Amino acid sequence: MFVVQQCGLVARCALEVEDSGEERIRKIKRLIRESRYGIHDISRVQLDGGTGLPRFNMPLELGLFLGAQEYGDAGQRLKKCLVLDSEPYRYQSFCSDLAGQDIRAHHNKPARAIAAVRGMLATSLGGERRIPGEARINARFTEFRKELPLYCRQLHVRPSELQFGEFRGLVQEWVVNHPL
Repeated sequence: MFVVQQCGLVARCALEVEDSGEERIRKIKRLIRESRYGIHDISRVQLDGGTGLPRFNMPLELGLFLGAQEYGDAGQRLKKCLVLDSEPYRYQSFCSDLAGQDIRAHHNKPARAIAAVRGMLATSLGGERRIPGEARINARFTEFRKELPLYCRQLHVRPSELQFGEFRGLVQEWVVNHPL
């Protein structure tokens, strides 16, 4: 999320608004329809402790995004996406149909994820925006993480209590208050 906001875009997520009146899948489809870019981290496909079954939400959302890109109108076909996983080729054991896709491995390291997201956005935006390099974004992310507890104390909230929209707002506020 930090990289997306740093690049002048707005991070979107089904968790941005809690609305029990809107089905989650409908919300996800709406967000996909409204978004030009998609970043899908499929590394969080782990077994549920209670059921012993994996959760495949991210691969499902990726499939919806790829379907919109393939079968949608001219605007939907302009979509660009980045697929992340923790290890190279790990995804082939649970989603082999993705073989041949250009999937980036982040090795569970924020710096690697930052580099991948920054690279995708830099090439996708095609010079529309000036984007700082990955070393600069990493340094800024480190600064933000150090200052996050201060922001949270001002709000009387623990970092773990922040909802998606609140966190996004804090990132945006930090980016504005700390210009490049």
